[in-house]
Amino acid sequence: MKIFITGASGFVGGAALKRFSPEHQITAMSRSDESDKKIEAIGGTPVRCQLGSVDVAHLEGCHVVIHSAAYIGPWGSLGQYWQSNVEGTAQLLEVAKKAGVKRFIHIGTEAGCFYGQPMKGIDETYPLTTKSPYYYSRTKAEAERRVIAANDPTANFETLSLRPRLIWGPGDQSVLPGIAEAVRQDKFMWIGGGEALTASTYIDNLVDAIELALEKGSGGEAYFIVDQQSHSFRELLSGMLETQNLTVPDKSIPTWLVRGMAFTMEAIWKTFSLKSDPPVTRFAAALMSVECTINSDKAERQLGYKPAVTMEQGFEALRNMK
Repeated sequence: MKIFITGASGFVGGAALKRFSPEHQITAMSRSDESDKKIEAIGGTPVRCQLGSVDVAHLEGCHVVIHSAAYIGPWGSLGQYWQSNVEGTAQLLEVAKKAGVKRFIHIGTEAGCFYGQPMKGIDETYPLTTKSPYYYSRTKAEAERRVIAANDPTANFETLSLRPRLIWGPGDQSVLPGIAEAVRQDKFMWIGGGEALTASTYIDNLVDAIELALEKGSGGEAYFIVDQQSHSFRELLSGMLETQNLTVPDKSIPTWLVRGMAFTMEAIWKTFSLKSDPPVTRFAAALMSVECTINSDKAERQLGYKPAVTMEQGFEALRNMK
């Protein structure tokens, strides 16, 4: 099978490339010499293009597109998020259909449903929100809406979306490195004691789901992909940090206070057009302070998904990283 992957030099796309390259022919979007080297090192063929300007020729002969690239930065304008996440996805859908691609797998997120509220035991009937105050949530929701709408059985073009939550594990380039650095600099504090419950998705479990979705699952559908059990933020993040020989301090900040601080910081950053990222954003403060537990029964029924890696096994893999 010939597969085209976006985001292959990143966490999710790179893990998918590494898993699939021994058995499939993989081409991957690349924007730099550095990305070329990363992609080639794990068995892919880099193709120079970027979101919004993919050509039909780049997808020639491809059976499946795995679209994991997105603008996920903690800070940016609505235009930045919209251009990558919405317009980039829409343009890729258009050329994929023209190129005769049979299946388009979009890596979505539970954040597409999030506007600051707790989400308890949600499933795929829970609505997307395209009016979230958080640009990442708003644009990922709109991107998924367009992916699902593009499903066209009459043209033999199937589109579906996989929705992981809080992806973690070896190769993570944002969650663990960012928190570990904050702990080392004595800048880490729990929000509300870290007691909010959360679902999570270990990277190998997500790649298992992507592999199943190469052939299984229904076009026009979305699927939540999460680990077997939910846990508190404190349990998950403490375990991850301990694998790096870091002890998490007990310092905590009330939820109401950190949300207020984030609102004020964003206002200052916008007023003075500061180039750096704020110390904390409204999205991050909200995301880590409310419950988000998820039911993935639909993926189990329709994809045959079962999370194979437990949290403890994931911690062991982090300990063994080289």
